[in-house]
Amino acid sequence: MTPQPNPQAGAAVKAADRAHVFHSWSAQELIDPLAVAGAEGSYFWDYDGKRYLDLASGLVYTNIGYQHPKVVAAIQEQAAKMTTFAPAFAVEARSEAARLIAERTPGDLDKIFFTNGGADAVEHAVRMARLHTGRPKVLSAYRSYHGGTQQAINITGDPRRWASDSGTAGVVHFWAPFLYRSRFYAETEEQECARALEHLESTIVFEGPGTVAAIILETIPGTAGIMMPPAGYLAGVREICDKYGIVFVLDEVMAGFGRTGSWFAADLYDVVPDLLTFAKGVNSGYVPLGGVAISAKIAATFAERPYPGGLTYSGHPLACAAAVATLDVMAEEGIVEHAARLGAEVVEPALRELAERHPSVGDVRGTGMFWALELVKNRETREPLVPYNATGQDNTPMAAFAASAKAHGVWPFVNMNRTHVVPPCNVSEAELKEGLTALDTALSVADEYTE
Repeated sequence: MTPQPNPQAGAAVKAADRAHVFHSWSAQELIDPLAVAGAEGSYFWDYDGKRYLDLASGLVYTNIGYQHPKVVAAIQEQAAKMTTFAPAFAVEARSEAARLIAERTPGDLDKIFFTNGGADAVEHAVRMARLHTGRPKVLSAYRSYHGGTQQAINITGDPRRWASDSGTAGVVHFWAPFLYRSRFYAETEEQECARALEHLESTIVFEGPGTVAAIILETIPGTAGIMMPPAGYLAGVREICDKYGIVFVLDEVMAGFGRTGSWFAADLYDVVPDLLTFAKGVNSGYVPLGGVAISAKIAATFAERPYPGGLTYSGHPLACAAAVATLDVMAEEGIVEHAARLGAEVVEPALRELAERHPSVGDVRGTGMFWALELVKNRETREPLVPYNATGQDNTPMAAFAASAKAHGVWPFVNMNRTHVVPPCNVSEAELKEGLTALDTALSVADEYTE
């Protein structure tokens, strides 16, 4: 679709937004949200007709891009047939979505509890773990994000937690492996893995194994920086959980459904959790949907004992119809395989080449359509380009980088001192190369702040 400029309409949209919309994660008087006129495929555009290649996939959820005609048609068809129905009934779209998801989840995660998004999926996974074990505590990693609801934000291990941290949520944080900024003085991935596992087990021992219900990890942490776990780490966590009777929860809200070039990131590491949370890519965010995939062992706990939890819109027919169509499209069009190929053949070589030329790039990491560049002020010392949790003037280098990217037609996903490269999983090779060229230009701006 060719964008048609309509500045008057854009001004009206912007005015209504500023008058009435309360935006998340924002100081309301300090933001200037872009008025979006439309979106299609890997692009969206504003009311001035300027197009942006979406290197953020919305909020890392448009895995099949915007406005895929088959998914739009499925939503329309479901709306004409049955717009909504209560979750206590068997509904075709809900049943079929659960079946297709269960076919793709690892191991015996064959029962699907539907939620409205990722945060409430995490909330319910934790509740299930606590009820299953009868224990109160949950262990989660620093450098993690698990959602904005009360339990999920307390589980989160980055600064977004601080303002809401009650200190009474039963959450204990630990360090997961990340060799580039190792907390374990490691020099190799093998050392980092072994020392991180030793640290985790020691934390459990000193907290009291009989008090720990669950360990929750993002299989590959997303907004915290796409830190790929070293070989053996997730398998080691699985062994620790089995040793102490702890429920192992993997959060695949961001990494799932093709983002990593596999259906789930867990497949890359040959590990099966007890519970797996999902959302985002399950239907590309076309209608809100999330869920928990549940193992036979956890499901058996609630075979004759009611599970004390639910949501009015659990398994909403429109959302489930979108999920069915999305999963069918991904299979028919080979989108998971496409993401894996482009990641290996285009993105990784290009990003590593950028790292060689730009002193602001300290580290490159990722897989599939799930990549991050760590931006630094000094490569030798690895000093971040901006301080941890920088705001205002302190964040000037990252703000300048993001502004340059947008000026050159790509919408970046930046968080602290990182920029993510997370386009739709079905982005074309030509579109991807266009985005990487714009990223190259924007990195030259970041280079100006290096030492």
